[in-house]
Amino acid sequence: MNNQLFSGTGSLSRFILRRDRIRIPIWILSFVFATVATAVAFIGLYENAQERQAIAATMENPAMTAMVGPGYGLANYTSGAMMAHQMLLMTAVVVGLMSVLLVIRHTRTDEEDGRIEMVRSLPVGRLSNVAATLLVLFLVNIVLAVLTGISLYALNIESMELEGSLLYGAALGATGMIFASLTAVCAQLSHNARSAMGLSIGILLLAYIVRAIGDVGSEAVAWLSPLGWIVRAEVYVNNIWWPVLLTVGAAIIFGALAMYLNSIRDLGAGFLPARAGKVHASPLLLSPIGLAFRLQRTGFIAWAISMYVLGASYGSVMGDMESFFADVDLMQDLLVPMEGFSLVEQFVPTLMAVMTIIATIPVLMAILKVRGEEKNDRIEHILGRAVSRNRLLGSYLLISLIASFVMISLAGLGLGTVADAVMEEGFDVAMAYQAALAYLPAVWVMVGLTVLLIGWLPKLTGFIWLYLSFSFFVIYLGSLFQLPEWVEKMTPFGYVSPIPLEEFDWLQATVLTAVAILLIVVGFVGYNRRDIGS
Repeated sequence: MNNQLFSGTGSLSRFILRRDRIRIPIWILSFVFATVATAVAFIGLYENAQERQAIAATMENPAMTAMVGPGYGLANYTSGAMMAHQMLLMTAVVVGLMSVLLVIRHTRTDEEDGRIEMVRSLPVGRLSNVAATLLVLFLVNIVLAVLTGISLYALNIESMELEGSLLYGAALGATGMIFASLTAVCAQLSHNARSAMGLSIGILLLAYIVRAIGDVGSEAVAWLSPLGWIVRAEVYVNNIWWPVLLTVGAAIIFGALAMYLNSIRDLGAGFLPARAGKVHASPLLLSPIGLAFRLQRTGFIAWAISMYVLGASYGSVMGDMESFFADVDLMQDLLVPMEGFSLVEQFVPTLMAVMTIIATIPVLMAILKVRGEEKNDRIEHILGRAVSRNRLLGSYLLISLIASFVMISLAGLGLGTVADAVMEEGFDVAMAYQAALAYLPAVWVMVGLTVLLIGWLPKLTGFIWLYLSFSFFVIYLGSLFQLPEWVEKMTPFGYVSPIPLEEFDWLQATVLTAVAILLIVVGFVGYNRRDIGS
């Protein structure tokens, strides 16, 4: 009986690898390259122990702990300890996102598109597709772990020994595994791909927030998040393997749960019931923009709440950070050259950059929804009525632009209002809000690039996520490690004024907005000229 449930798993696994023969290598090589490049950059930036200890002092504060995790080995901040402290968690989050996207693609999306029903008409087991998807994702993360570990060790950097390098890679791989399994569970709970995607990314974001709160305030709370487990492996410091093994064990358990749920679930259904619709449709659904918003309403609200909570979680540690700075002479010596700004204000641009790039995810999801509807052969039904292509694409574009304003605004207000409440001397909420809105033109450029791909290269729209991941690493590394300016200029986020440290650059913002408009116009031209569905 068990063999029948899993029959054909090997063939389906090879089929998944065949479908993603380009996508998977790009993901893996991107992570390995970014990790190796960062390790090499550290050597060039901090050439001796004195420089490393100086940066260690700047990292030992609540805001940075919330962002990158607790600092193990700060007393002896070797190159390895620095690499694990400042890069492991952030890289793990993106690895988790990779697993979420790939699992949804081969489970709920295929089921929604009718491909799973066709596969099940063949001599394959009921659990073969879920098992094959998890098998491939586990294999992908194992390859990622091995290549990352070997590449780090091959650099022959002092303090980056073989065991620590392999543990670094294993921590990344284990993170990918557990979020692959959690996503597989979400695919069984949700009744469509959109809901499964939103729930999975929400869990990833919640895991990051819970870990941040726990790392700053309570060790017990941090252990509620799988991201809290992997940072406690103390890579390159004490090299503790059992947190990583715990993560892999949890991934296997959640994977088994996903397969059990799949075995008792009807094809096309979900365990979380879909709310029954109204007897009479809302007049809003008579317009393309009303339909587009209705399709994304739940995800829009969930992301809006999440962005405010993320901003509030960073704002909640501002009071502790100010007292930390006051007690550490070295911190004041290092940061006092920024004349006219408080020590806390100097961290606002870094926090805002990270939150803005996270906020860009739902913005891009909003505009990419039109491509998803096209792939599911639902766009033709709308265009068959008195609806132009410009009006259809414009509806999704408008929702995306509204989402950019709402998500960034809530992140900035969350940071500012909570920081103002916890800091004795208060915090400039308006400044935090302005710092957030300064990123709007850069986000619009990302939207413009997406529209351009939808219009001219619809099959390559997935590459916008790789570019966003690249932007995250560049901006994160650029703000913390002083990367060359030309590297930051490879992404639109590198042209944003770091308020409050600099005045808002109206010319720069105008140029970014103009570029975004140009990309959007060219994208609309392509969308009107190409065949829908091709």
